Amino acid sequence: MPSARSSSARSSPNRSRAGSPLPPPPSSPSRSASCSCNTGGVKRFLWRGVLGLLGLWLIVTAASLGYNLATNGTAAPPPGLKYVQTGDINTRYETWGTSGTPVVLVHGAAESVDTWSRLVPLLATNHRVYAYDITGYGYSERKALYTVEHLAAQLLGFLEAMHLSGPGEPRPILVGHSLGAGVVAEATLEAPSRMAGIMFLDGDALPLPGGQAGPPRWLIVPPYRTSLFRLVLDQGWLLKKIYNSVCSPDCPAMNVDDWTRPFRQPGAEKAVWQMTAHGIPAVSADRLAKLRDLPIPKSVVFGALDTNGGNATETATRIGAPAPTLIPNANHLTLISNPTEVAAAINALH
Repeated sequence: MPSARSSSARSSPNRSRAGSPLPPPPSSPSRSASCSCNTGGVKRFLWRGVLGLLGLWLIVTAASLGYNLATNGTAAPPPGLKYVQTGDINTRYETWGTSGTPVVLVHGAAESVDTWSRLVPLLATNHRVYAYDITGYGYSERKALYTVEHLAAQLLGFLEAMHLSGPGEPRPILVGHSLGAGVVAEATLEAPSRMAGIMFLDGDALPLPGGQAGPPRWLIVPPYRTSLFRLVLDQGWLLKKIYNSVCSPDCPAMNVDDWTRPFRQPGAEKAVWQMTAHGIPAVSADRLAKLRDLPIPKSVVFGALDTNGGNATETATRIGAPAPTLIPNANHLTLISNPTEVAAAINALH
């Protein structure tokens, strides 16, 4: 019969054949130690990423500040500009012609009185012609808010200052190009009895499709917005490319200074970002449809190749105008590319 000692030796897993204790098995790394190492590696990686982004931000910010300092300054406006007070805005304007039904020209975004320079000599033979700079553009005083209601108030104030459409005064035809179509629409809806007729030129007066998307928020804070603004103004080749893309081959070559000088005036940059926040001034489709019931002549004129101003046929139907006039081979700047056809359409509006 086995002794108690031998039985105990056989039953003990930690003893050798000779009865001495076996060494303990090697221990393996614990799960917590492994997790600690992994977490430490992730933290180091994230910290390096943060430092890299911080360094990049410092470089970009320094470059932006340096560029802004190097390009600081404004341009002088052209000599001999005329101004009139229109409500709360000191408005730059010009007039042509001495007789005939008055025509008031309302320009579009990034445009000014000077954008009409090819059209006004043709109109002035039969009309008294008026043009002014919408606040935020050209050389008029820049004053927020840049809503369609505010711009319409400026237009109505301009009519009053020019002695148009008051008691015993002649009523004007309003011609709104692109963004100007919305201003003309809103002013007409507010004071329909003061207008002799309206024309939407390369514009439908509606809000932009897809809402009023603007640049990323981080781009519209100083100093980056200043750098972006000035970089765009300094890229003449880019501005010419944009101009050529919305103007037909019949357009004269772009004079970059004529288009960019207004944006180098004091307060111009601030106004641009304020306008960006509000979006393109426009009129809702339901409100715009109220023009259909107004007993005044209406006209819609588009370049046949224009894809920026909306749908000409739908626009004419919406406001109660006859079938639109489509100018062959013309794009979004018909007032520049096809002044003869635009003048003929205005002369026919009665």
